[in-house]
Amino acid sequence: MYNFYKTINAKIEKINEFQPGAWINVVSPSKEELELISTTYNIDYGFLNAALDIEETSRVETEDNQTLIIIDVPVTENYDGKAVYETIPLAIITTGDCIVTVCTRETSSINNFITGNVRNVHTNLKTRFVMQILYKVSTRFLFYLKQIDRISHNIERELHKSLKNKELIQLLDLEKSLVFFSTSLKANESTIKRLQRGSVIKLYEEDEELIEDVLIETKQAIEMSNIYSSILSGTMDAFASVISNNLNIVMKVMTSITILMSVPTMIASFYGMNVSGIPVAHFWVPVGISVLVTTVTAILLNKKGML
Repeated sequence: MYNFYKTINAKIEKINEFQPGAWINVVSPSKEELELISTTYNIDYGFLNAALDIEETSRVETEDNQTLIIIDVPVTENYDGKAVYETIPLAIITTGDCIVTVCTRETSSINNFITGNVRNVHTNLKTRFVMQILYKVSTRFLFYLKQIDRISHNIERELHKSLKNKELIQLLDLEKSLVFFSTSLKANESTIKRLQRGSVIKLYEEDEELIEDVLIETKQAIEMSNIYSSILSGTMDAFASVISNNLNIVMKVMTSITILMSVPTMIASFYGMNVSGIPVAHFWVPVGISVLVTTVTAILLNKKGML
């Protein structure tokens, strides 16, 4: 699926057909659609197809007056009522006539431009439009990182009440998301720094200020992801130690109970032997001995901290 957009009267509007200076937004396209776009608008097919590989890393490539910029954008998925955060590649292609974005699914970073939530967007100013997309992606990373931090705090509060596997698995998923974010952000940072040098696309004065802001936001997101990852890793280790310690306590108590239960069993077995010569072979004698020995054993175990 693909649609055309253009800035009309300082507002992005959807148009029915291609016009010079337009923005072509391609989402989850078929092979036939990519071939049609490539042939009709003279856009490199390899550039269009690059973002459809979910393993594609952030990079910049230039060929035949066309520039391909691939960056990782954050997305969220719902699995069994749980939010899972990951990243997918977004391709931004600039040509002499238009700018094209290609992604395997709709993202909030791009939808904000379509819905008009981003001001002062001009699709004909391709370099500035690219910088605005990069800035929106960086701020979206920060937004999701704050969400991850808030979710992790809520899970920690639940873990203080009751240590369950469900909460620990959720923390593990968040830790994995932070690793994905950190890796993607570092790759994006390298791409942004290359763009900042101005050797790939020409930067004007306003663009230089904007790309500097993009780089600052990206670095802040990298720092936040590293901090949250360290905190979450420490939290996981702490709760793992607590669980292990609780298990040791349970095993210690169970062992002590087993010892106490074995005392009367052992004494009763002596008196239950079918042999002659057992002293004081009366019912209440083994019962009394069992109570006495069990009580003494319990006192000794309690002093040792095993009960």
